[in-house]
Amino acid sequence: MIFLLRIFAVAIFAIVMFIGGCGYCLLSPRNPKHVYTFGRLFSKMSRVLGIKLEIRYADDAAEELGSAVYIANHQNNYDLFTVSGAIMPRTVTVGKKSLVWIPLFGQLYWITGNILIDRANRSKAVSTISQVVEKIKQNKVSVWMFPEGTRSRGRGLLPFKTGAFHAAIGANVPVVPIVCSSTDNVSLNRWDNGVVIVEVMKPVSTDGLSKDDVRSLSTRCHDLMAEKLAELNAEANERNKR
Repeated sequence: MIFLLRIFAVAIFAIVMFIGGCGYCLLSPRNPKHVYTFGRLFSKMSRVLGIKLEIRYADDAAEELGSAVYIANHQNNYDLFTVSGAIMPRTVTVGKKSLVWIPLFGQLYWITGNILIDRANRSKAVSTISQVVEKIKQNKVSVWMFPEGTRSRGRGLLPFKTGAFHAAIGANVPVVPIVCSSTDNVSLNRWDNGVVIVEVMKPVSTDGLSKDDVRSLSTRCHDLMAEKLAELNAEANERNKR
């Protein structure tokens, strides 16, 4: 019964957001402000899913940081309602081109100003990273990427692809890791799914780095995020036992 109620609530929310959102965005299509607006709205649905969402900022000046490349762990479909709550103003995400073909969601994803890349074509993907760099520099926006490239689905933090780090070094902006505690045990058929913690970590500077430093930057960020993920999981598990 709980499962059906939640599916119904999410379906109604999605229809209203996707159709109403596309209509609203037609007033200023592809404007970066829309990603922030809808990201925060989607995170409100975590309550309906029985999740007590907690957003933290390790750096008190996070919202005054300016342009950056945000990288987050990518677990499953619940990311839409959890890590979305940490999106910053004037931030667009980078996703695979095939997303645009998902009914309603894909159209909203495109019209809100997000960037689509063709991962099946390496030359096009490299060209898109160059476009991301230009977008950061010219429009003074930040970009949000999932460096794992796919959902981890309970496998921990997967190895990182290097696109996000090429973009950060090319645009000479910091990398800001964002880590969400595990949502593997979230069940649509349980009223209380406990605490899920999302932490926006301190920026990792790219000053003085070149393309030769991409791998080391990627490794450093992966290590920081893996350590933070273990820490957040331990805390969330302990609090959910109470």
